[in-house]
Amino acid sequence: MGAAAPVAALFIAGHIRSPFSRLQRMRYTKIALLIFGAGLVLGLIVVVIEFDWLDRVASSLMALGLMAVPLGLIVDWRLAMKPPRLSAAARGKRASPRPAGQPRRAPRPRKPAPPKR
Repeated sequence: MGAAAPVAALFIAGHIRSPFSRLQRMRYTKIALLIFGAGLVLGLIVVVIEFDWLDRVASSLMALGLMAVPLGLIVDWRLAMKPPRLSAAARGKRASPRPAGQPRRAPRPRKPAPPKR
């Protein structure tokens, strides 16, 4: 029974839930890997079709992607470790009250409406 409890916790309302589901999606790391993948595909095209003038672009794109992966991991880790921002109501703050010495301002007098025909 003890081993079944963690497994049962993963199935909530008919959906399989991962224990890591509340983590962020690693947005910047995905972008870096997509850049590297685009350079890899471009490099494959250079090799197969033999576009010699495109080889520098493909290798530069792969190098940029490889350099961006660690940066993306660091940024995503920092965003994941940051506590979520709470709204003012959740923090328990209220709208700042008026100072006691200032009375409420009287409404501005309005012009009467013109007579209807």
